[in-house]
Amino acid sequence: MTEDRALRVVVYTDAVEIGGAEISAAHLVAHLPPNVSVAVMGVDAAVVARVAHGRPTGVADVLTPPRGPWDVRAIGTHVKHFRRLRPDVIHLNLASPWSCQHALVASAALPRTPVVAVYQLSVPPVNPRQRVLKRLTSHRVSAHVAVGIAAARHVEDTIGLRSGVVRTVYNAVPDAPPQLPQLSSSRDDATVIAVGRLEPQKGFDVLIDAFARLPTGRLVLVGDGGQRRALEDRVSRLGLGDRVRLTGWVENPRALLADADLFALPSRFEGFPLAIVEAMLARLPVVAADVGSVSEAVIPGQTGLLVPPDDADALSAALQRLLGDEAERRRLGYAGRELALTRFVADGMAQAYMELYRELVR
Repeated sequence: MTEDRALRVVVYTDAVEIGGAEISAAHLVAHLPPNVSVAVMGVDAAVVARVAHGRPTGVADVLTPPRGPWDVRAIGTHVKHFRRLRPDVIHLNLASPWSCQHALVASAALPRTPVVAVYQLSVPPVNPRQRVLKRLTSHRVSAHVAVGIAAARHVEDTIGLRSGVVRTVYNAVPDAPPQLPQLSSSRDDATVIAVGRLEPQKGFDVLIDAFARLPTGRLVLVGDGGQRRALEDRVSRLGLGDRVRLTGWVENPRALLADADLFALPSRFEGFPLAIVEAMLARLPVVAADVGSVSEAVIPGQTGLLVPPDDADALSAALQRLLGDEAERRRLGYAGRELALTRFVADGMAQAYMELYRELVR
């Protein structure tokens, strides 16, 4: 293929709710070069619309969700849509290693079309059949990609791929200049902010327990999910009602970062979460659980502090250390923004994928 020939790329997701994986795919779709023809394909209208939002001239293709793991009719529908779109590259955005299997099987109908599988989060299979099917369909993948170096090794171990076969392209977000605080500058207590789905994975129960050990400070939890009621009860039970606020779902969480002094990510497991990049770009130091590829952005003593997951004592000590040292928070925050601008902005992510696409279609 000549360099001036526009690529046709299908970005596919079988997600049925919007999370970090889908937001990352949306950033990629929005930042691929204008001469790339992009079609977003999936099984949920809201997810497809969100991923395609930044590409108003692209195609948004919504398929009927499969009725089960062996839905032959769904595979046939995927084949029909792939053939109609005639992509040069099929880009699969996998929320877990076991996602997108109908699309991957259907891609065999286009044997000359390279398939890029992007693993956002590595989690165990729910049954042995998932692992068997994945091992079989992995042979159809032209390039395996994970969102961090540690995440890549974990994917290899989880699926059973050869060591070193999974490449790394970091998740990234568009840059935006740090905003000015919206709160009064007369506030006495430093503010910790955390952003994410209120689900067990994110470890917000651990963060609340850690915060209860601190004599001062305020905590803002941004997001919604199945644990909201349980977390609100925990806040009340620990007597933190005047210091902890749960905002619920917010359209633009980045706008709230300016009111914070410190960002916390207490997750029990992650791939490479976008939330820490948003925080770094906002010049916030990060205290995070050392999971997945988090340590590739949160560098101890340089951009933040790391603690073991599920350790409220360690998390509390790290928060206390930075809440009591404004100069250190400022130093870490500025260094974090510089690192994020170098490694984790959306234009760089799109360029890395373009280089991979060109390599595969030559």
